[in-house]
Amino acid sequence: MIKSLLIANRGEIAVRIIRTCRELGIKTVAVYSEADRDALHVKMADKAYCIGPPPSAKSYLRMDSLVTVAANMQCDAIHPGVGFLSENADFAGLVREHGMTFIGAKPEVIKALGDKVEAKRIAEEVGIRTIPGSKEAINGQVEKAGELAAEMGYPVIIKAAAGGGGRGMRIVEEPGELAKALTIAANEAESNFADGTVYMEKYLFSPRHVEIQVLGDGRDNVLHLGERDCSVQKNHQKLLEESPSTVVSGEMREKMGQDAIRLFRHLNYAGAGTIEFLVCEGQYYFMEVNARVQVEHTVTEMTTGVDIIRQQILGCVDGKMEVSQDDIRIRGYALEARINALTPGLVTKFEAPLGPMTRTDTFLYSGCNVSPYYDSMVAKIIVQAMTREEGLKRMERALHELVIEGIKVNVDEQLTILQSPAFRTGKFGTDVYNKIIAAKK
Repeated sequence: MIKSLLIANRGEIAVRIIRTCRELGIKTVAVYSEADRDALHVKMADKAYCIGPPPSAKSYLRMDSLVTVAANMQCDAIHPGVGFLSENADFAGLVREHGMTFIGAKPEVIKALGDKVEAKRIAEEVGIRTIPGSKEAINGQVEKAGELAAEMGYPVIIKAAAGGGGRGMRIVEEPGELAKALTIAANEAESNFADGTVYMEKYLFSPRHVEIQVLGDGRDNVLHLGERDCSVQKNHQKLLEESPSTVVSGEMREKMGQDAIRLFRHLNYAGAGTIEFLVCEGQYYFMEVNARVQVEHTVTEMTTGVDIIRQQILGCVDGKMEVSQDDIRIRGYALEARINALTPGLVTKFEAPLGPMTRTDTFLYSGCNVSPYYDSMVAKIIVQAMTREEGLKRMERALHELVIEGIKVNVDEQLTILQSPAFRTGKFGTDVYNKIIAAKK
């Protein structure tokens, strides 16, 4: 087992990693920008080091500085958390070149899965159903794209091969929109991901967004921990995640899980990852793989009792996890609500909700500052219950107990979703947020 680990991240995920490291007896080194000098992860870590000014490009994204700090602090490993450099193959390679363990997949695996065209090809290679679409990049190939779109039938969607979060993505309803959409999507992809490669798929109208949590040790032990439903999204950003999904049957869950295991075993995958599917009209289709731990991993921890960060570290460091597929039992229902800051500023008062089967992952405390430089998510409220109905009521109670003063957050928005008939029925798709807001107006 390693003795010390640098966390190349900030916020609630850094706090989350520190807690597991304490239980494993691993010393932690935090890094922080000047804006995060008084952040909770800085206070909790065994050691902390300022990495640069507030902008991410000058601090949390500085690969050379992060590795240098880790080496100077004599760290054995680096955990990238989520976002930032967590799916950067060059960073993973640099960590290894300096003799440290990267808590994540191998660089070549990250690179392959980060290219959505290549990831789709690999999925097809191992026999996973994919959404009909182009087999390669279609940049500037308007005629070829038009022929393929006509064959599939409109609408179609243009996507950035290296993208995510809705950037570099354009839905095309009719042939006359195609050329412009290709140009805009490619420009957005280049601007956001420094890679303008785009591809095209058949657009599935209001599918369900379902992902399978996977753990691997880089050898033969690959297991899945059931699914999470992430269909409630605002501008392609997840707001609520639940497990199990109301659209996934036991038979579908088993098939999806076996597809996930087959793919990750093919990749000799190490650590935590998710395979994301779109579910439509009783069929599921491969969408992409996130080669890292997800923000919503906590939902699966609540239904399985597995500490995913712990197993991720063990799988990457020792090549041996403490759990096997036979150990996985999915119990009851879990739901996560993301609490996002609508304004930055000083948090004058913070009180997390308490009570049975209620968990709060956050970096907030009374007197802390929420910076405008980073992601807006400031907390996650997660509840577990025996049934979905009980879980929804528990989450409502928890959100009413949550106290955050000094800044504005999206609690009212989350309560609106929870209390809406569209969500409560369990019969909805990825357009449910827009429908709920439209109904409220």
